[in-house]
Amino acid sequence: MNVEIKIILNQGNKKFTFNTSTGTQIEVLAKKFQSETPYRILAARINNTDVCLSEVIEEACTLTFLDMRDPSANAIYQRSVSFLYLKAVYDVLGSNRVQIENSLNKGLFTQMKQNVTQEELEAVEEHMHQLVEEDIPIIKRKHSRQKAIEKLREIGYIQKLRLLENTPWLEQVPFYSLDDFENFFYGSMVPSTGYIEYFELRKCRRGVLLRFPEPKLPNLMPPYRDDIKLYRAFGEAREWARLMEINYVQDLNEKVSDGSYKEVIQISEALHEKKIAEIADEITQDGKRIILIAGPSSSGKTTFAQRLCIQLRVNGLKPLYMGTDDYFLERNQTPVDENGEYNFEDIDAIDLTLFNHNMNALLAGEEVDLPTFDFHQGKKIFGKRILRAKKGQPIVIEGIHGLNKELTSEIPENEKYKIYISPLTQLNIDTHNRIPTTDARLIRRIVRDKQFRGYSAQHTIKLWPKVRAGEDKNIFPFNGEADVLFNSAHIYELSVLKKYAEPLLKAIAPEEVEYSVACRLLQLLRFFKTVENDSMIANHSIIREFIGGSIFVD
Repeated sequence: MNVEIKIILNQGNKKFTFNTSTGTQIEVLAKKFQSETPYRILAARINNTDVCLSEVIEEACTLTFLDMRDPSANAIYQRSVSFLYLKAVYDVLGSNRVQIENSLNKGLFTQMKQNVTQEELEAVEEHMHQLVEEDIPIIKRKHSRQKAIEKLREIGYIQKLRLLENTPWLEQVPFYSLDDFENFFYGSMVPSTGYIEYFELRKCRRGVLLRFPEPKLPNLMPPYRDDIKLYRAFGEAREWARLMEINYVQDLNEKVSDGSYKEVIQISEALHEKKIAEIADEITQDGKRIILIAGPSSSGKTTFAQRLCIQLRVNGLKPLYMGTDDYFLERNQTPVDENGEYNFEDIDAIDLTLFNHNMNALLAGEEVDLPTFDFHQGKKIFGKRILRAKKGQPIVIEGIHGLNKELTSEIPENEKYKIYISPLTQLNIDTHNRIPTTDARLIRRIVRDKQFRGYSAQHTIKLWPKVRAGEDKNIFPFNGEADVLFNSAHIYELSVLKKYAEPLLKAIAPEEVEYSVACRLLQLLRFFKTVENDSMIANHSIIREFIGGSIFVD
């Protein structure tokens, strides 16, 4: 018997109450209130728990509808369009298996077992649009572990089978079906193909790009930009994974179980050291003197910069090291954001005139009084760092705007060497279930913020959207300016970070807004076996910047 229940709809700045019956499907309510959000509703949040639209409401609750601007809804869209893509390939090309590799060019880079022609790819894309027009239901079914194992064995999904056989906690396994096509995905999807309105396929070297809108503009396909350097960096990451014999989470879990993860840690560290040495050699050979390092939050910029300085010293150079934070404008000149708060993220907060003047003076061999910014007083202090750069001495500069030409607009181009650093996660759960780089970075930051700043996971998660917005504006648009990309990810790191992150995430209560993100990250970490003893990680490792014990970070 259905009972009338009270629903509090919390949508943006609006909040109002209505009644509905128990057993009401959320999709029905989403269609009724679609006008309350400017973009297509893809999911919902009930009492801070994210749910798909096919779920039903059984008790009074607070309800929020989510469109692609929300990270959870964006992940649902990516998962759903990937499923649609797999279905279309299955229908058009038969048994040609698809592997979803990594994010690239505002989409996902995928590879097929057999190469496809342009005509075949166009046929797949046309079929995807046809499936969308037909608005076919995407049916979710939960199978017992044993039945799921049998189905995966029958389909021939070996990596999914290996994973499932070694995750005893996954008692009910979510499968999704689209007509006669069925597959295992560990996250939610949209109710039907009609929700998947925007996408495109492009051939990309040895693979295919599946592209879709950015969260900030859900109704528009983003302009295409050939991120060749990012493509090569992911290719290098795949080669590193091959050397360590780890392609998927289960490969890593087996090495954690038998103890061979210690060798993985050593090899991964050696690969980082070799890459940093190669970068130092190129800087030395080319005689570059202004070395600019930029990357998103939790990339390990500080450790990388210090290790690069060491390798430059190995090459006979004595680099100067500094950050751009000491070049903030005086507090009364600092720009404010839309909320009237000081905005230290944008390049307008930097004293560009002084920075360029000081760097050119150093290049010319002049004595320079470098500022130190006092954040309590909100002003630059002089007289503490009076330096003169020797002939040929490089200057290593770390800062979020390092790749933005505006930062160094008055410095000769032939003096600059630009480095983009980011943890480009290559390890995936299986052939179709990805580990988003953004989630891996957030886990890094949660651990670091607690270790070194005393912040709770809730505090870090609360600030993360603002951090991401700053990255989208000030960092990611400029990564194509880099001379080299350094991948700061360690293939083993989530197994190490797990023991630090899990208790912090579990401390977030269900009534807190950040609970939904905590649940998503905990679900991801459950797939990893924990490295309990991380003492063999070197004290100069980038991971030490987050878990503690670094010789570079206090």
